[in-house]
Amino acid sequence: MVKWRAMDAKEKLPPYWKVLKLVWPLALGMANNALMQFTDRVFLARESTASLEAVLPASILAILFISFFQSVVAYSGTFVAQYHGAGDPDGCARSCRAGLLLSLIGGIILTLFIPLGWLVCDWSGHSPDVLAREKTYYTIVMSGSFFICAAMAVQSFFTGIGRTRVVFWANVLGNGINILLDYLFIFGFGPVPAYGIAGAAAATVVAQAIQFAVLLGLARAAVFRKLAPEVEKQQANGRLLWRIVRFGSPAGVYSVLNLLSFAVFVFLTGRVGDMAFAVSNAVFTVNYLLYAPIEGFAIGVGTLVGQCQGAGDSNGAAHAARRTLLLAEIYILVASLSALAFYRPILHLFMANADTFDPSAFMSLGFTLFALMIAWQCFDCADVVLSGALKGAGDTHFVMGWMLVCAFGFWLPLLFLVYWLHPTMPALWSTMIAYVVVICVGTWIRWRRGPWRSIKLV
Repeated sequence: MVKWRAMDAKEKLPPYWKVLKLVWPLALGMANNALMQFTDRVFLARESTASLEAVLPASILAILFISFFQSVVAYSGTFVAQYHGAGDPDGCARSCRAGLLLSLIGGIILTLFIPLGWLVCDWSGHSPDVLAREKTYYTIVMSGSFFICAAMAVQSFFTGIGRTRVVFWANVLGNGINILLDYLFIFGFGPVPAYGIAGAAAATVVAQAIQFAVLLGLARAAVFRKLAPEVEKQQANGRLLWRIVRFGSPAGVYSVLNLLSFAVFVFLTGRVGDMAFAVSNAVFTVNYLLYAPIEGFAIGVGTLVGQCQGAGDSNGAAHAARRTLLLAEIYILVASLSALAFYRPILHLFMANADTFDPSAFMSLGFTLFALMIAWQCFDCADVVLSGALKGAGDTHFVMGWMLVCAFGFWLPLLFLVYWLHPTMPALWSTMIAYVVVICVGTWIRWRRGPWRSIKLV
């Protein structure tokens, strides 16, 4: 039987190999998620250009509503990490159950937000064909929001106790099913009709449900019963549930603000023109494929910082954050430069149904946006990793407040000003460079000053 214990001295100061051991399954899992989305977008681009234009704003809108509850649920993993660092299996198990309860509450509430999303889609001003596809995709994904949140709750449990390879293989299974169902539902096969963009949304929900079921079965069989059998039938208490909501809600608001500002950006760029919007969506799809592993680094550093803080070792948390940041920056620089080098064959994947566009103009704008993407990736990477470290330590109120100031006090006013003065896609994308530099510098200063060291979650 695996024994629960507080971390020893070697675990408190994780060297690079230990950071990689924890982080690589998370980074590859996120890359796997991005690859699934990339494949999904390529399939939709081949189904119709209207579907390619619709999928990004529709998915952003759905995630915008889901992200609050998903982030709060995911924060149960921070409590798991701190209880794990303190050697408390009871707290770990109860934190996971609290996350599942919050998933159920969130899934019920999110179904009530479906009509509000339809109003947002109507405001966008997109063409009727694109608008109808946006509403279809958004409605189906929102209807399956419980499975998205619940899968996150169990993933966060395994991440918190350091068993990230379980999360990775569950992601591989779920995303493999998603890709298979994507092809089947989008294009149809045999008795299965072609559902187009509705099929892509249905494939996402079904895959998340299967992934949740697999992870829940593994958690009950391999963790609750074997590692902490004495707490198998205990329930999450109200005080723990409240603490997760109290510290997790700012993290949820952070996610909403981040996505809301980006959603405004996406819907605004949709007004520039069909060709420019299609190129922008294509490059953002590639961007997420490259950027997704950084989210794995952020989850990993939050886990390491949480475990060190739970064990009472703030210096170990600082070492973990610094090493994780260096590894993340090396990755994103290499990945971004590689994408720029192969931008032509990458963009060709999105041109199958773009017969009405000038191929040379498509490629030219694509190269410009790829170059701008690289310019802000490194700063965005640093901000995401350091924000993950702050959230792992419990400093979620700063992360939320700083996002509010930077996104709504700086970026969006700048974005609308540029749209009014010079409404071109490169100009709008350039505003993101200024935004990520400002937010990154502020997050770095907060981490260096160190008020997070005195925060106690458990």
